[in-house]
Amino acid sequence: MQAFEYKVVPAPAKGTKAKGVKTAEARFANSIDILLNEMAAEGWEYQRAELLPSEERSGLTGSTTNWRNVLIFRRALPAAAEDAQSTAVAQLAAQISSQIAAHATGPATSQHGNGADAITEDNSDAASATAAPPAATRPETATVPTLGPATTTAIAPPTAIAGDPEAPAGAIAVPGRGARAMMADDGVEELSPVSGVTAALKARATLAATPKDAAAKPAPKAEPKLTKAQEPSKDPAGG
Repeated sequence: MQAFEYKVVPAPAKGTKAKGVKTAEARFANSIDILLNEMAAEGWEYQRAELLPSEERSGLTGSTTNWRNVLIFRRALPAAAEDAQSTAVAQLAAQISSQIAAHATGPATSQHGNGADAITEDNSDAASATAAPPAATRPETATVPTLGPATTTAIAPPTAIAGDPEAPAGAIAVPGRGARAMMADDGVEELSPVSGVTAALKARATLAATPKDAAAKPAPKAEPKLTKAQEPSKDPAGG
């Protein structure tokens, strides 16, 4: 099979001046003509033109995508290079085939080896069993530990907070922490601001239960008692 090598070169971006070439299109075509002839002189055969994206750096950290026109050429490899390539491919194929054969024969060999090891282990176990003394003569196996009486412990049924949707079936409902606190202080915490309100309401209820006459009637004032030394004089002239 014929082998080829390829070469990609950027397409001309502007025209080249020449004798008798006056328009911009003709000058651009002249640039392409010169490039194709130079590549053909080196043995390169033109294949096609491509427009490909090129991601390039823009600024310090940015990047931008630019589209570039390129021309693709190819030429046949020499016979020596082709033979070297064919030889390398054949060597690679032979190496892969030998690795596959080695992997295929490896498990069988390991299985035979495992069988031999198993036979050796069985023989060693039989020899050790024959050489071992009877169990009755061993002092360490003469006494057999005995277990004490079986003890049964009552298992308490599971409990769950009342209203818990994830409670297990058959669980005993118990009040939660908040419910227990409310049951202990009749729904009012002594240290909370509600306790002061409750005391004020109690005082107001006690005041409302008192009769209005008793609340409105002032207490009688005690008149001071006069002694004989402080009795007033009956003489209007003060004598």
